[in-house]
Order: sequence, then C-alpha cells, then structure tokens
Amino acid sequence: MENIFFDIGLIIIVATIVGYLARLLKQPLIPAYILTGLIIGPILGLVEDSNIILTLSEIGIAFLLFVVGLELSLKKLRDVASIAVFGGLMQFVSLFSFGFLIAIVLGFVKTEAIYIALIVAFSSTMVVVKLLSDKRELDTLHGRIIIGLLLMQDLIAIIALSVLTTLNNFSMAILVIALLKGVILLSVAVIASKFILPGLFRFAAKSQELLFLMALTTCFSFCIFADNIGQIMIYLFSLPFFENVILGNVLELLRPGFSIAIGAFIAGVSIANLPYNVEIIGKVKPLKDFFATIFFVSLGLELLLGEMRTILVPLIIFTLFVIIFKPLLTMLICSMFNYKKRVSFLTSISLAQVSEFSLIIVAQGLILGHISQELFSLTILLAIITITITSYFIQFDNNIYIKLSGFLQIFEKIGTKTKKMEYLPEDKKTRIILCGYNRIGYSIVKTVQKMKKSLLIVDFNPDVIKRLIARKVPCIYGDVGDSEILERLGLNNAEMVISTVPEEQDNLLLIKKTKQVNKKTLIFVTANQVEEALTLYDAGADYVILPHLLSGEHVSILLEDFTGDINKILETKLKHINELHQRRRLGSEHPMNLNHNA
Repeated sequence: MENIFFDIGLIIIVATIVGYLARLLKQPLIPAYILTGLIIGPILGLVEDSNIILTLSEIGIAFLLFVVGLELSLKKLRDVASIAVFGGLMQFVSLFSFGFLIAIVLGFVKTEAIYIALIVAFSSTMVVVKLLSDKRELDTLHGRIIIGLLLMQDLIAIIALSVLTTLNNFSMAILVIALLKGVILLSVAVIASKFILPGLFRFAAKSQELLFLMALTTCFSFCIFADNIGQIMIYLFSLPFFENVILGNVLELLRPGFSIAIGAFIAGVSIANLPYNVEIIGKVKPLKDFFATIFFVSLGLELLLGEMRTILVPLIIFTLFVIIFKPLLTMLICSMFNYKKRVSFLTSISLAQVSEFSLIIVAQGLILGHISQELFSLTILLAIITITITSYFIQFDNNIYIKLSGFLQIFEKIGTKTKKMEYLPEDKKTRIILCGYNRIGYSIVKTVQKMKKSLLIVDFNPDVIKRLIARKVPCIYGDVGDSEILERLGLNNAEMVISTVPEEQDNLLLIKKTKQVNKKTLIFVTANQVEEALTLYDAGADYVILPHLLSGEHVSILLEDFTGDINKILETKLKHINELHQRRRLGSEHPMNLNHNA
C-alpha cells in the first residue's frame, strides 16, 4: 500500500512540475503528462510496477466519458446526424481498409493486420473532448461534427471489442450477439432514465453529498452492468424456460462484456437530461481531471524503449498515416457532405490521433495471444506521438488553417450542392448583413424583420442554410473568414454588419473589408474574451458583443424593471415561454442547433 501511495504521489508531483513548466512555455498539458510518464518510468525507473497505474488510468477514461455523456444532448447533434452516421461509417471502412493493406504490405500476419487497421481507424474521444472543452469549442459546428463522428466510432469499437475475443472463430452469430448486447444495454439506459433515475435523483438532490454519491453510484452501476452483461445473459438463457432454445455453444459466445468506459458513457447519457446534470458535472470534474492525468502519465510509463529498432519503420509509416492521410480522408468526407473547407479542416485536424480504445484493443489482443509485444509497444508509441501532435494541432488550429487555406481550396469543389445553397432576391439591396445564425442571430433576425429592413444571413452550416432557404429568408452558404464570400455580400451598400462568430481573425478580416468599401457602415462583432474585444475595438468595431457580460447586463435591467411589479414579471414570463415555443416549432428547440461557430 505504501508503494502505491508513493507511486501516485510521485506521479502527481512530477506531473504538476512538468505541467507548470509547460504552461510557462505556453505549451499544451497533455504532452507534459506523457513526458512525466517517460521521466519517472523508462528513463529514471522510479515507477516500475505500472499495473495499479493502468487500473487508475482506466478509471480516468471511465470518468471522462461519464462527463462527456452528461454534457451530451443528442438534440444538438441533429444537424450533423447525416455526416455522423454515414460519414462516420465511410471514414471507418476507408481507414480500416487502407490500414489493413499497409499492414499486410509491411509483413504483418492477417490477425495482427486486423488489429492495426482498428488501431488507426479510431480517434480518441478522451483527448479530443478534453482539448475542445479547454478551448470552449465543443458546441461549435465542427465540435458537434467531431462528437458525432467519435460517437459512431465508439459504437463500432464496442462491436469490435466483442468480436475480437472470438476472432479465430468469427461468424455472423458473433456480430449479431454483439449488436444484441448493445441494444440491451441501451434499452436498460432508456428505461432507467425515464422511470427509475428521475425519482432517485429528485430525492438525492436535497443533499449535495447524496447527489454526488448517487451520480457515482449510477456510473459504477452501469460500468458493472456493461462489464458483466454477457454473464447476465448467460444466466438468463440458462433458466429452464430457455433450456431447449439456446444451445451451449451460443451461450459461450455471449460471455464477453463491454468495457467499463462504455458503461460510464451510457451512465452519463442516461442522466444527461435531468435538471441536476450541471451540478453533477461540477462535482465529478475534479475526479475526472485527477484520473485523466494518471491516464496520460501511464502512456509514458508503458513505453519500452528497447524495442524501438524493430518497430521504427512501421511506426513512421503509421504515424504519417494517422496525422496526414487520416485528416485528408476526413476532410474529403466532410466536403462530400457540403461543409466548407474551414469546418472540414478543423474537424479533420482534431481527429489525427489513435484512440484510448486502440490501447484497450491491443491490451486485449496481447492477453488473447493475438498480437506480439512489439505490436503492443508500437501502439503505445503511436498513441504517444499522435496524441502529442494533436495537442498542438488543436491548440493552433486556426493559425494552421490560415497558412494552409490556399492549398485547401480544392476541397471546396468536391461538394456538389454548395453553389446552389443560397437565396438571394435581386429586387432590393441588403441593408443589414448577419454573419452567423446562432442563439444571438435568431433574436437579431426577428428584430430586423420587425424593422422591415432587408437582411442577408451568412452561415457555414449547410443544414442551417437549407432551413433558411425553405423559409425564404435571404441567405448565403459561406465562411465569413473567406475573402471571396465577403466580396459577394455587397458590403458597400450595408448600413450595418453584425457578426455573432467569436473568431478574432474572422472578425478582424470582416472589419477590414467593410471599412475598405464603406466607412459609414456600423459594425457589431462578437468576442469571448475581454482582450479580444479591445483588439476588435482598436481595429474599428463600433460595438463588441461579449455574450457572458451581455447576459448579466440583461438580468440587471430586468431586476430594475421588475422590482415591486409582479404583473410585469408574469407578462415577461409568458412572453418568454411563447418565444421558446416558437423556437421549438422552427426546429431549434435549443437555439444552438442553428449555430454558426459560437
């Protein structure tokens, strides 16, 4: 016990020091945590028994996916459902096929080639969600596409984990059983979320401590259920009622369960719609951060430096495959679904790594005797390298995009419907241009329509543009960060330009282009940070919208208006309820369903 305490303490102390240095140098933290593992493991040998650390890191994966499930609203993914499902399947099949062929060419046997193909096909939900969450980009358009693609990959990974246990004797029966277990797990989650959990959490919410324990109980209960779902099915089908229906060899196929990470994710989704999910996230997040740190440190601990020579060539080839070919393929698929090059690029560059499921898959393959120790080490190194590179990709994604924007123009020609995705009446000039039809944009449109001013909306979400065209609202499909799109907007005739896009570079370009052709045009732009707002004012913005400050000011005005007048409160309440009903009827129950990039 003392050794375990010492090992965990050493990990946290060294991770803090290295992380502190990384922050001073303005570097991402994930590479710092992996470096910590390399220092105290293979380099200095301070932590030699990594079994307990691996167990704790698996708990870290579970807690992270639990929080992801808590934050997930399937309604937010409605606009990206087609690319998530069909695009996700296209991406997986393509990556798996190419990965398998390359592995065969490099001399791997068929079984190991299958493992390698799975390793390079999946991207890391844990890493990407953490990095996007740190940048507050989970609810952007590209953030929702990424989450949709990762969810599809996770579902495929669940099936893969079940199938791999019987790889040598694979049959369609195994695949059907894996799908059946998935359906049962999801059915239990749906039943629990509708009929069991609301009452339990309603009572638990009376005590903050009990609410926290109830959340953990739900998480661990689903983890245990997912891990033992095969055993539970064997027990049920062994009852006398099924005695002559289910054969003994079929019962054996039922035995494998799902990983605890899958159980934790389903647990989070099952309570995501409860009114206490924000409080639960706040209470679970410190635990998640603690165990997630240990997970990244464990990657460095698992590395065996002595095997570098034998795996160097395949390591280089598969690293290039993951960080170059994988993003290019993903960008191609996004373009085929008519997403602009910016969204496609930000989506693809975020998925240029291998997944924590890849580590789980190879660990299982090693135990089953399907793969060698060299392939296991290859996967660990591939994870370390690609996760580290992705950390920089996501942190500097906009800077990289600006430098590569010209080369990415070819992807604009792939989508077949992009040229027709606009509604531009020719009989009148546009007086107000709105860039980004998001939660702020929705209200702005209503106000402009009341003012009977001509309006043009620019957005790079094709689903948003399709809805606006159906309602015959003047709109154009495009990226406000694209100079060619800005030249088509008629900025010289605009009385006002409003941008709800909180991207500093995009807004600086918009201000510059507008002022060049019409210095009298009023320009309203949006920022997330105070420093960004001051920069935009210096560039010539007439007003900078800071949503978090604006909402506080709005509440203050309401307080002044409502003081001592209950009738005014009721009147505003009814008006607000009516407004929310209108949004729901228009297909935007949550206004961010029509988000541009905010």
